Amino acid sequence: MTMIEGLINLGVFLIGLVIVAFTLFSAIRMVVLPRGDNVWLTRSTFRLVYGCFLLRLRRIHHYEQADRVLAFYAPVALLIIPVVWMVLAITGFTCMFWAVGEHPWSKAFLLSGSSMLTLGFAPVDSTIETILAFLAATVGLGIVALLIAYLPTMYGAFSKREEAVTLLEVRAGTPPSAITMIQRYQRIHNLERMPEQWAAWELWFAELEESHTTFAALAFFRSPQPYRSWITASAAVLDAAALAVSTLDIPRQPDADLCIRAGYLALRRIADLYMISYNATPHADDPISITRAEFDAACAELAEIGVPLKADRDQAWRDFAGWRVNYDQVLIELAKLVTAPPAPWTGERPLPLCFNMPRFGNKRRQLAKEPTASI
Repeated sequence: MTMIEGLINLGVFLIGLVIVAFTLFSAIRMVVLPRGDNVWLTRSTFRLVYGCFLLRLRRIHHYEQADRVLAFYAPVALLIIPVVWMVLAITGFTCMFWAVGEHPWSKAFLLSGSSMLTLGFAPVDSTIETILAFLAATVGLGIVALLIAYLPTMYGAFSKREEAVTLLEVRAGTPPSAITMIQRYQRIHNLERMPEQWAAWELWFAELEESHTTFAALAFFRSPQPYRSWITASAAVLDAAALAVSTLDIPRQPDADLCIRAGYLALRRIADLYMISYNATPHADDPISITRAEFDAACAELAEIGVPLKADRDQAWRDFAGWRVNYDQVLIELAKLVTAPPAPWTGERPLPLCFNMPRFGNKRRQLAKEPTASI
């Protein structure tokens, strides 16, 4: 073997080693690392799969049909990722087998695939090839083991998330609405029991942040019913809490303040994972997506059934906007990201606008300071 051939073999071996190492590191970051990490390989796979779904979505004009199609998006993308890992790992080991003397490329590929899939039908001829075959088998089994461990844990988090979203339908309707939630509490004369919900949803937001930053794909798993969504449920609860502390003429509810804070912190952490930019230190008078006319109309609806409202409507609006500004921008962006169903105060998006390519990774992350309430 000449020096040039030796250098070529060494270069090909190192290329294969880098491919395998990159694949394993991507798998560890996605499955094993217990914190949010925007993995390039996972992000690219999801975007590619969404591009395929987009071809089908362009011919759909009704949300219910779109929801049925989009329900398959995250599961399909998630199951394709291990296939991508296997393909890359087989490619890397093919390069390494070729570099140690398995020629031609077809023979190196055969030995790589046989070793990775633990089939064992391709014999090895040397000690170095035996070591590579053992390593390839270990990587192949490891990828399968990671998937087996990952899916049940993620679906457990999904089930826990959806339990609260389903229960909210009883109190806030479908799609969920803060106005409906307050009206139903008023009709059963239980406005004083609303703090029970704030405490429960404060805990839910904490769990939401932990699960949706650990399992990045979970945000795209849709609810079993087309007009339910974790993001519209979040909006309804946060808006109801904001109305309770700003507009309703009831005794002070400190738990509502904590619920709002837990909610916007959770949504911001999830937005950070997808590199969605937002203003981390908003001012109380910054614009929000809700207009004063919409706020006044909501107050009129509540007043019709006897909900006690504060007399100073202007101050109530300023206080409500001061709370809403903490989560308004990030809420709307996340709703667009996951193609959430249309719901009050989260955007009545027409279908063509819903079907934008998921944008996680397209924006430069804005470093957020520790946020505080604006009022």
